[in-house]
Amino acid sequence: MHPVTVARGDSPLVLAFPHTGTWLPEDIRARLAPEGLLLRDTDWHIDALYRDLVPGVTSVAANFHRYVIDANRDPSGASLYPGQTTTGLIPLTTFDNAPIWSEGQEPTEADTAARLAAWHRPYHAALEAEMERVRAIHGVAILYDCHSIRSVIPWLFDGTLPDFNIGTNGGTTCAPAVEAAVLDRCAASGRTHVLNGRFKGGWTTRHYGRPGDNIHAIQMELAQSSHLAREEPDFALDPDRAEALRATLEPILQDLIDVARTLARTLA
Repeated sequence: MHPVTVARGDSPLVLAFPHTGTWLPEDIRARLAPEGLLLRDTDWHIDALYRDLVPGVTSVAANFHRYVIDANRDPSGASLYPGQTTTGLIPLTTFDNAPIWSEGQEPTEADTAARLAAWHRPYHAALEAEMERVRAIHGVAILYDCHSIRSVIPWLFDGTLPDFNIGTNGGTTCAPAVEAAVLDRCAASGRTHVLNGRFKGGWTTRHYGRPGDNIHAIQMELAQSSHLAREEPDFALDPDRAEALRATLEPILQDLIDVARTLARTLA
């Protein structure tokens, strides 16, 4: 299994999918506890939600599961949210704080080094290459990092998550116009939404978002109640909910392309 799948487009927008992959090498699968084998923390069906919404977008998708190694975590292992509950580079527990690994089968330092080389780095090498390619064409590139999560996870956050959770690390990862374009569409949808709430943007958004270099990044974390029939196995997609959600996601992506072109004109 190749670590990453890239679909190239000609617009200034790149979509990243670090958590839609469900593939596990057999030697890793054999070490998982029963709860780990459920792959409960997958970003279920996000690739389907965004598929063919607007023409010309580039997509970069990790094919491996986040339990192999999390492509949206700092490769150094540093926490994204110091002092808050979160999962690490190779998570030991699910989002419900249940063990992922069978007793005595937890990943070692050697496992981490090997998986960084085999999976994490190839994914980010591909993503970085596409961001640079797009910027070279347009002068500006926007990375839209696509995520979803169950709407109620007491171990991670209180209450019920809004439908749209926008992250720009406090406005540092993109130009104000990029942030405003997404926020305005979410507000106009009438759905619940928050900017830089519990999810402020993962390592991908923070690492790539360099507005001064004309590379902008923004994360969208969707509550799975907005598009799944069930937030439990088998995590089936609800077609009606999905289509209703796509009706808001489509103009978000189109607005980001328009914003990128506007930003590019200011460079001329």
